[in-house]
Amino acid sequence: MTAAELEARLRDFLAAASGDAEVALTNLRRVPGGASRETWAFDARFGSQGTTRPLILRRDPGPTTVGSDRALEFRVLRAAHTAGVPVPEVLWLGDDPAILDGQFFVMERVDGEALARRLLREPRYAEARRAMTGQLGAILAGIHAVPIDDAALAALPGTGDEAPPATVELARYEQLYRALAPEPHPVIEYGLRWLAARIPAPGRRVLVHGDYRIGNVLFGPEGVRVILDWEQAHVGDPMEDLGWMCVRAWRFGSPLPVGGIGERDEFFRAYERAGGDAVDPEVVRFWEACGDLKWAVICIAQAKTYLDGGVKSVELASIGRRTAEAEYDLLELMD
Repeated sequence: MTAAELEARLRDFLAAASGDAEVALTNLRRVPGGASRETWAFDARFGSQGTTRPLILRRDPGPTTVGSDRALEFRVLRAAHTAGVPVPEVLWLGDDPAILDGQFFVMERVDGEALARRLLREPRYAEARRAMTGQLGAILAGIHAVPIDDAALAALPGTGDEAPPATVELARYEQLYRALAPEPHPVIEYGLRWLAARIPAPGRRVLVHGDYRIGNVLFGPEGVRVILDWEQAHVGDPMEDLGWMCVRAWRFGSPLPVGGIGERDEFFRAYERAGGDAVDPEVVRFWEACGDLKWAVICIAQAKTYLDGGVKSVELASIGRRTAEAEYDLLELMD
C-alpha cells in the first residue's frame, strides 16, 4: 500500500469512527523503529469540531512470526490509562484487517524522545538520566497494580494458567525456538535446561508489560513521559518485568545495569516504595537470564520473518545476527 492510499483509507476510517465527515490528514510519516509493527504519525483535523489532533497509527505490516493482537493491546492500553499509568490514550480500534491491510489502532501522539542513545549521551537529558531509574521503578509498580479481573483483559496470555509463570513463559519460548530456529543453538539448549532447573516459586500474578525497557519509553529532559509498546502484555510474575529491564541488550553499551542509566538497588527500592512486591534479587537474576534467552529466540523469529518473505525489512534481517550477543550474555549469567 502506498502512503497516499494509506492516507485516503485512514481518513475514511476516522470519518466513520468519529462521525465527522470533514476529516483531513496532514504530515503523515512513518516513524522509525518498531521492527514487528508499523508506527505512523500524523495530524487529523476534524472539521465539524474545528480541532486538530496529533495522532499515532499502530498497524500490523503483514505476516510475522512474533504474534500479538492489536485489539488486545488496545484494551490493555485503555485499562492502563484508566488506572493512571502514563500511557498514550487509545482512541479508535480497527480490528478488520481489510481496512488498512492489517489490524491497527489510533492513539494520541505524545511529544518526546525514544532513542536510547540520545538519553545516554546528550547533555540535555542529564536530569532525565538522574531521575528515570526511580521513575521507572515507581511506574512499574503501577502497571502491576492494574486490575486483571476486568473482562476486557480476559484474553491476556497467562490468564487461568495453573503452572508457575516461569514454567509457562519458558515453555512458550521453547516452543517458538523449536518451530523457528533454522540451525542448532547449543547455548539456547543449555539455557532451557539451566532455567528449567531453577524455576522460582510462584507468587502474585499481575499484569506484566512484557517489554519493559529503555527503547519503549518516551522521555523528555525531565524524565519519563509515557510507556509504549504493550503488544507482549500478559499475566505473570511481576519480577519478569524487573529482570527484562536489566537485560544487557537494553543498556546500549553503558555499564549501568538498569537500561544503561541506573543501578539495580535504586530501581528495586523505587518499585517497592511505590507499592510493588518485595524484590528478591536472585529471582530477578533468573528473569534476567530468561530475558537473554527470550531475546535470542526473538532475534531468530525476527530473522525468520524476513527469510520467509513475510516482511522485507533489512532491520529484521540484521536483528537475526544479534542472536549470538544474547547467547553470550546468557552464558555469563549462567556461569
